[in-house]
Amino acid sequence: MEKLKLGAEKLGLKLKERQLKQFEVYYQELIEWNKRINLTAITSYQDVQIKHFLDALTVTLALRGPIASLIDVGTGAGVPGLPLKIILPEIKLVLLEATAKKAAFLHHLKEKLALDNVEIVVGRAEEIAHQQQYRQQFDIALARGVAPLPTVVEITLPFCAVGGSFIAQQKGAISQEISQATRAISLLGGKLAEVIKVDLEEFADERQLIVISKVSPTPKPYPRRPGIPSKRPLLP
Repeated sequence: MEKLKLGAEKLGLKLKERQLKQFEVYYQELIEWNKRINLTAITSYQDVQIKHFLDALTVTLALRGPIASLIDVGTGAGVPGLPLKIILPEIKLVLLEATAKKAAFLHHLKEKLALDNVEIVVGRAEEIAHQQQYRQQFDIALARGVAPLPTVVEITLPFCAVGGSFIAQQKGAISQEISQATRAISLLGGKLAEVIKVDLEEFADERQLIVISKVSPTPKPYPRRPGIPSKRPLLP
């Protein structure tokens, strides 16, 4: 895990031996399970270290102050949530995944990595976000590559407590996407806080973290029923 270790140091993170072993186990299990179910197209040892693990750890650039709880919406193979849990073991983590087979992998991985205080929820974000035990309960909500920003704001911001933040990992030019998301951000109770450039030589493409603060409660109708946020996004 040398590439991950060196990349993490550039983020100000010194990975412990136990954490590096956990990442090693994560990689081995990911590749083994990927033979049976489609978890990732990225499989080489070097690429997983950079494009999955290090990419997840870049989220730490946007974390401000102590974080007690985090939800990863549409987590897939557990990224970015599980890599962040490995380096921040004290947080309460919820992994939300709509596909039962992927959730089975996450349950297996949680045991293999000996992680406490990790809950795996199977379901659609549009429905889970209306359940009392998850709605507006988290300091941080994350989503990586789930949907365009106007859609992902609607399905993710309802999970954030007022005073919390939604952090979106985005690639490429984003000014137009942010502009298209202004109505959704406002309607859902958010406010654009900052855009943080991820400036690491490990990533050849342009990457940013879009940080949206939750400044007021999300109105009850949102998110709308499954599929609607992507079919009819809340555009300006």
